Amino acid sequence: MAEINSLVCTVAMEELSISGTVLKRSVHRNLTLTIGRNEFRDVVLKVDFSKKDMKFELRDLTIFKKFAKEGKATIRIPDKKLNLMISNCPPDKLIIFLKTLDTKLQCLKLKGFVPERKKLLSGCPRTFDEISPLTIKDLQTVHEARAKTLEKNTDMFTPKGKRKRMESDGKENEPPKGVKLAKMLSSGSSGSEKIIANPIQLSKEQSAVLSAVTSGKSIFFTGSAGTGKSFLLKRIIGALPPQHTYATASTGVAACHIGGTTLHAFAGIGSGSASLEQCVQLASRTQVAQQWRKCRHLIIDEISMVDGEFFDKLETVARVVRKSDQPFGGIQLIICGDFLQLPPVTKGKEKRKFCFQSKAWLKCIQINMELTEVRRQNDRRFIDILQSIRKGRCPEEIQDVLKETVRNNIQKNGILATRLCTHKEDVDKINEYHLGKLTGISKTFVSTDSDTCYKQQLDLLSPVPHTLELKVGSQVMLAKNLDVQRSLVNGARGVVIGYEKGNEGHPQVRFVSGQVETIKPTRWIFKIGGGAIISRKQMPLKLAWAISIHKSQGMTLDCVEMSLSKVFEAGQTYVALSRAKSLEGLRILDFDRTCVRANSDVLRFYHRLELTRKMLQTNVEDFF
Repeated sequence: MAEINSLVCTVAMEELSISGTVLKRSVHRNLTLTIGRNEFRDVVLKVDFSKKDMKFELRDLTIFKKFAKEGKATIRIPDKKLNLMISNCPPDKLIIFLKTLDTKLQCLKLKGFVPERKKLLSGCPRTFDEISPLTIKDLQTVHEARAKTLEKNTDMFTPKGKRKRMESDGKENEPPKGVKLAKMLSSGSSGSEKIIANPIQLSKEQSAVLSAVTSGKSIFFTGSAGTGKSFLLKRIIGALPPQHTYATASTGVAACHIGGTTLHAFAGIGSGSASLEQCVQLASRTQVAQQWRKCRHLIIDEISMVDGEFFDKLETVARVVRKSDQPFGGIQLIICGDFLQLPPVTKGKEKRKFCFQSKAWLKCIQINMELTEVRRQNDRRFIDILQSIRKGRCPEEIQDVLKETVRNNIQKNGILATRLCTHKEDVDKINEYHLGKLTGISKTFVSTDSDTCYKQQLDLLSPVPHTLELKVGSQVMLAKNLDVQRSLVNGARGVVIGYEKGNEGHPQVRFVSGQVETIKPTRWIFKIGGGAIISRKQMPLKLAWAISIHKSQGMTLDCVEMSLSKVFEAGQTYVALSRAKSLEGLRILDFDRTCVRANSDVLRFYHRLELTRKMLQTNVEDFF
């Protein structure tokens, strides 16, 4: 359980005066914090230095966790007059650690501390044992106690009439929010002692990838659309120290999904079309070089769209700038994508070169793994159809099924199908045309950007526009996960039915499920070259009469309509079809099997991967 109850991080220790001013400050890197119990079952926070340790018996504490998702938090221990300012900590581990620390202490407070006199008279030898993992029972104990406190306050301050209405609504008897969350995370468990310290459930395949990453291996993991690649990437980002981890992607859309930046912005070498010498010079600029030298873990998403020549240049730049002869300058690579989806963009008759065809690939990538469990679609027949299309196969029976979708009536609750287009120009025309046809008064929502100088970069990275014009009847889709449990996810379809009363006038949207939600602005944060951070705050909505195949990456669409006559790339048909959640929610206007294509070089690459995987499995089985 050491992994759960311990943190390795940077800690700034501040000793405080009675008035709260800082008397002394010291910074310690690679410090280990461990939650444990002493011989009297007190909750103890142990701080391990290289040659000594300090143990703090906790009676009370304050946790500042606003920036926990960035690997930062502060633990204040009032009776010790001490601040522990944590940084460069894997975010997921930090959140679990803080939750465990706070909940275990609250449980102890409810049970009661051993009196100091009894401790003094006790002859118990001093001990320190790591604390047991967090359970549903712990959360239940704390949240029930808080609910009782709130109930007492309600009795004191809530008018009787209002209290009765609450009872009649049936909300008074609902379990506290934290308990419901705990049960949800541990669905299928029996007993309240179920450990929830690792609430994010990964499949065996995903866990194997995460283990390879945390062991320090450079890895490429792949899988068809809907196998949870982006979800896994977020878990990987959460398991690595933020100060030395850079999350990048080949496109702004993909970078936004994982909270990172584009690979080109990180590299600092522009498009990479310049000579190798010029690229090295560009990457040697002070700010860019500092970033390269600071990086220990480089994540690259949607690798299929990264050109092989560019990847070779990056590998050389990394070695030169970091002054290291190791592959990629000693940086651990975590690469993700599906080469059977969108390929690198080429100009004119330029020869296309995939990353796996580059010299750097064999030198840098130590492990190749494939995710096979599809999570986006539940219909086995549809999954099998998609797998055939992905590999460029479309027998007559599949063609017949897909042609038949033209008859599907996929309008529901006033929500029309989103038209998926191959070209952005078509998308803009369709959305503008349908918005113009609506007769109501338009309402415009303008984003709040952190810096207007970066508007162009924000437009590239952000999934929502600077200016969003809506009318009642506008077909819209969510551009961010708001509540996964209620299917309010990126790509969820809806229609604007009105606006909230008041000055803000937030749009009210009815979704496919029939639920109505008032949508409020949310913020996207992006890291750009040189370590700068920019942000955009805007309605998490975009017009959805049409959307491009490119912009639909990572989305799950409830109802989608498409024309595939203009498909111009291998893999493009598969990407379009795999956005659909089900066959019932899909309508293809002009399906013809000639639009189904897969690159022969890519098929050979995946065939070799499959052979290697089977050989390894056979060897393991023979060994045992």
